[in-house]
Amino acid sequence: MRNVVPVLTVVAVLILGWYVAVVPMNAQWERDQAARAGTDLAFSELVARTMTQSRPRLPAPHQVVEELWNSTWVEERHGRRGLWNTGTLSTRSLVYHGWVTLSATMLGFVIGTGLGVMLAVGIVYNRAMDASVMPWAIASQTIPIIALAPMIIVVLNSVGITGLIPKSIIAAYLSFFPVVVGMVKGLRAPDAMQLDQMKTWSAGNLQTFLKLRLPSSMPYFFASMKIGIAAALVGTIVGELPVQQGGLGVRLLSGSYYGQTVQIWAALFGAAILAATLVGIIGAIQRATLKRMGLAQ
Repeated sequence: MRNVVPVLTVVAVLILGWYVAVVPMNAQWERDQAARAGTDLAFSELVARTMTQSRPRLPAPHQVVEELWNSTWVEERHGRRGLWNTGTLSTRSLVYHGWVTLSATMLGFVIGTGLGVMLAVGIVYNRAMDASVMPWAIASQTIPIIALAPMIIVVLNSVGITGLIPKSIIAAYLSFFPVVVGMVKGLRAPDAMQLDQMKTWSAGNLQTFLKLRLPSSMPYFFASMKIGIAAALVGTIVGELPVQQGGLGVRLLSGSYYGQTVQIWAALFGAAILAATLVGIIGAIQRATLKRMGLAQ
């Protein structure tokens, strides 16, 4: 409860500030409409209208929540193309687009995490890799993904690779770096005294790795995976923009095309909810794992 109250207080302040910002952002449209009609708007009426515009510059929080509800449960339960009527997810629902994004995100995250762990082990145990691969990994993150993603999509499409793989590669590109940095830090966490103690027990490199370095790296590993899964989700959404075959990125793009700002905000919140859920799952696995290993209570 001590941790929940501050969070709820911050959320309440943000929502209040959001509602306050809605009025000046959307007021000009209502004033223009009233001027064309030759009528005057009272302030209370102006406020009420700015909260219910169909295409507002800034939608009110309740409009975003309503769109989330309509594009998930209502669409799947009562829509003509919904799950209850057809047995498959509706292509108009956020559930469908969220699943498309999630599948590419998870594949890219697995690829990126595996690559990051292998590179980290090589960097820790090989001086040549430490001097060459680590600077390359850092330099790779200086290229904006918004510029790199279309090139990856076009190159892979030219050789016949389409669908899930190109988006997963973009997600892996963003997710491997935090895993590399976190695992290198974690594998190097044991101090000289601990390493000397392993030598006095005649432990080889493999035993030192499995019984000292790897357990010491677990807190760093899970922390880096939380960053990696969020980065993979962002990479997937960016990769969906040029492909336009479903996903939250396509939902954002279509909302931008047709001026559906409420749809855009609902997709943004859908992505945020998905990211928070994935990070929360990794956090739960982290607590269970570290408790099992005796590294946490």
